[in-house]
Parts: sequence; structure tokens; C-alpha cells
Amino acid sequence: MRSLLFVPGDSERKLEKGFGSKADVVIIDLEDSVAPQNKALARTTAADFLKQRRSGQRQGGQGPAVYVRVNDLSSGLTDDDLAALVPVRPEGIMLPKSNSGADVQLLAVKLRVHEAENGLSDGGIAILPIITETAAGTLAAGSYAGVSHRLTGLTWGAEDLSAAVGARTARDADGRYTDVFRLARALTILAASAAEIAAIDTVFPNFRDMDAFCAECLAAERDGFTGKMAIHPDQVPVINEAFTPSPDAVAHAKAVIEAFQAAGNPGVVALDGQMYDRPHLSRAERVLARARFAGIAT
Repeated sequence: MRSLLFVPGDSERKLEKGFGSKADVVIIDLEDSVAPQNKALARTTAADFLKQRRSGQRQGGQGPAVYVRVNDLSSGLTDDDLAALVPVRPEGIMLPKSNSGADVQLLAVKLRVHEAENGLSDGGIAILPIITETAAGTLAAGSYAGVSHRLTGLTWGAEDLSAAVGARTARDADGRYTDVFRLARALTILAASAAEIAAIDTVFPNFRDMDAFCAECLAAERDGFTGKMAIHPDQVPVINEAFTPSPDAVAHAKAVIEAFQAAGNPGVVALDGQMYDRPHLSRAERVLARARFAGIAT
């Protein structure tokens, strides 16, 4: 997953546009982008839209994976969201305001029931939690390793966290995250690494400032994120480019892997006058896996 585009669930027009964006994942949003009085409408609109897509009445082809951001577990709305959307077989559920790995386990139990009721395979729907939207969730970032085979990645959010802690803004005058939010960002990368799953960077709200957005994408990829969420279709191509390994990076990764294979998989090898050890091999394997996902390597 490189690009994950949020689309409000209560707008068929925006759903159409989102599914034409070339995003790897379209996240149908039932939470923040939907007003309280439109929650039921969003469920119906999103479910009907996906039913028509699944039946081939809309655009053909493989298309993006579909995730649904449900309302958080404390809202009292999660079960209604799942009841409406699980029958149309989304690939995943995004869980907002996740406070710990225990929330993922609770959602996994709910999904198992809904899958059984709809004749779907047990465990087929993935979970992607947003882990830093509350203070408790941020401090529990290390609790996700091994909690569920459904867990496909971890992501973070700054806006809800700023409201939770009472911060006036998440960024300083130069556009950089302040300390609390840099910590949340770093904890997400570390927690995803500990759980051996993908780390997905949060949204960039100012979709008109493409230069700053591009810089943030490049910094996220540099630091270990493998994808980024988007709030506008125009952000998707930038994300896809930033998180697709370059031809030089792919060639170097292949060379490192081949050097280890040729040497009998030792602890260290020499390549082009430099020494490479096992962490370099792991990094090369991750680069090649990302390149395969993007269709630029075999």
C-alpha cells in the first residue's frame, strides 16, 4: 500500500472520483468527513455503491483495494457500520482512535461474527488502526505486535491528537511538527517495525501546497514509512511516485540480495568496495518487495 485516499461515504460523486484516482487503496470514510446526521446515509450510499461495483455495473478492471473507516469503538456506531459494509466485502477496516492492541482484538472478534453471518471467509478482512489519535493510544503504540493476523499496518493522526492534548496546532511556524507529534510519528514507525507490518504516514491537509506535500512524502519514505494517506485525488500521483523505489534503488537491492545468495548467505558480504551485513540484506528485501507491489520488479 503506497497511496490510501479518503473519500466521504455519503457522496456518490466523490466515491466515483476517488475510485478513478489510481490510489492503491480507497478508504470509504464513515467517520470524520461525515456529519452526525448523515451517518446512516453514508452507510447506505457506500454499500449501494460497492454493490454496484462488485456486480460489474460500474467501472471494470481490478481497481483499488477498498477499506472502510468505521466510527471508533467508543462511539456506539461501529456495529452499525460493520453490519452495513461487511456484506459488500471490503478488503479492510480502518479503526480510528485505537487505544491499544486490545481494540484491534475486539474489532477482530466483531469482524469474525459479521463474516460468518455473511458467508465470508474467516479472517479475510484486514484491520488498519490509527494508533495516535488519543494520548492513551500514543503511549500504547508498542502493544500491537502479534495481536491479530488481520493487522496489515499501522498509521497515525495528528489532528485528533492535537484536540485530545489541547494543542493549538500540530505544526510550528515553519510547517514542522512540534515535539508531541514528532513523537507520535516516530512511535508509529517503531511500532510497525516491531509488529513487522507496514507503517503508513498520516495525511497532509493543505492539498494545494504540492511542494510541501512532496517534501513530506520524501521525508516519510526516507524515515521508513511505506505509504501515505491522502485527502485529495491530486495527492495520489505524488504519493505513488515517492513510495515507488527508483530503478537505481531496485538494481542496488537486487545486487545486494544476489551477493548474499552467491556467497552462501553469510553474515556479511563485499560489494563494489563496501561491506554489507544482514540489516542491509533486510533493507534490500523490503525495497524489492515494494518494487514488486508497484509492478516494476519481478
